[in-house]
Amino acid sequence: MHDGSGRVVVQGLTKTFGQVLAVQNLSFTVEPGTVTGFLGPNGAGKTTTLRMLLGLVTPTAGYATINGQPFHSLGNPGRVVGAVLEAQSFHPKRSARNHLRVYAAAIGVPDQRADEVLRLVGLADAAERGAGGFSMGMRQRLALATALLGDPQVLVLDEPANGLDPEGILWLRTFLQGFARSGRTVLVSSHLLAEIEQTVEQVVILSRGQAMYYGPLDRLRKSQQSRVVVRPADPQKLITALQEAELTAIEHLPEGRLAVTGATPEQVGDIALQAQVAIYGMLTEHADLERIFFQLTSGQFSGANLDPYQQQQYQQPQYQQQPPPGWQQQQPPQQHPQQPGQGFGGGY
Repeated sequence: MHDGSGRVVVQGLTKTFGQVLAVQNLSFTVEPGTVTGFLGPNGAGKTTTLRMLLGLVTPTAGYATINGQPFHSLGNPGRVVGAVLEAQSFHPKRSARNHLRVYAAAIGVPDQRADEVLRLVGLADAAERGAGGFSMGMRQRLALATALLGDPQVLVLDEPANGLDPEGILWLRTFLQGFARSGRTVLVSSHLLAEIEQTVEQVVILSRGQAMYYGPLDRLRKSQQSRVVVRPADPQKLITALQEAELTAIEHLPEGRLAVTGATPEQVGDIALQAQVAIYGMLTEHADLERIFFQLTSGQFSGANLDPYQQQQYQQPQYQQQPPPGWQQQQPPQQHPQQPGQGFGGGY
């Protein structure tokens, strides 16, 4: 049941718990056909945001919609949204197949769908095993299988690679990219930055509840200058020559190496030749997501400490969407028992 476009919209979302401001004026969209990474250190507000999106926490201000509606208005959400917030709460003696059949009955899909999703996530051989004996990685796969039962348009996953071995991480990456290429929507939170970098097309980076960057991953990479790492015979002599050539962004590295930002290898090589400094090695380092992530989240509450260029690049976009009809009148339920029909894999 793929109602609407599969677009996820978060607009002006704010949540306070007493005096604690967990999420502040957060806005972004997740488009169908893309995998969007939701990144931030522990306590940044990622899980709180996902819980607001899924109707488990009431926002203090703002709203979040899926297919233009709040989660609690989707009717049978397990057929629209598949979500995994935890991979822990399985009945230990219930087999993987029977666990899935319980959830399948709740959302109105046939029993054979349980075997289909077990094959999708690579657990067909463990269908009769009790979930209590599963490893963390197997529980992650079973939680994902539960979320896929309703053949959803949207996947919302919180740290889905936890407990997976390298082969499992590669499988997950391939699966999520294929899921998105079929025209569906994936929003995945993670602190495994190197893995996310190979999986997503766009990122939302949070720090203390605020968006430090939202947009394509490629644009984020391009906003950062590459640097040339060189190992000269005489570091100080090369530094002097570089400074005379107005290349002053120089950093000392271990083993006598220098990192020169804003230069090409050809420039550094020519300057070293003219200065008669022997070079024993040189390479170009491009900014990776992990380094950028730490630049954006290292103790910063706002963009005030960014330089003007970064402030322009990382400015949170403003949206003109209006709240969906009936948003103010409709409130998420106050009690949230573990209901299979809500499309959650493994509980909350």
